[in-house]
Amino acid sequence: MCRNIRTLHNFEPPATDDEVHGAALQYVRKISGAAKPSKANEEAFGEAVAAVEHATRHLLEALVTTAPPRDREVEATKARARAAARYGS
Repeated sequence: MCRNIRTLHNFEPPATDDEVHGAALQYVRKISGAAKPSKANEEAFGEAVAAVEHATRHLLEALVTTAPPRDREVEATKARARAAARYGS
């Protein structure tokens, strides 16, 4: 499940709200052990996702680097090449 969480720092353009939300959702799913919460746990699950999303956004805004921003397409191409080497496709 956590393989879907991608690095969000130092990209141009910066991480979108959808990317931050997706990472927070994957994290909470992994920690809770549930891909979809029961009705009884839905509120706690949603609050946890919002809290992780907020903390992630705060972290991304606070991080500093001297490295040049990475290009999403270049990184995606590298990831596809790694996957092809790993899985032989």
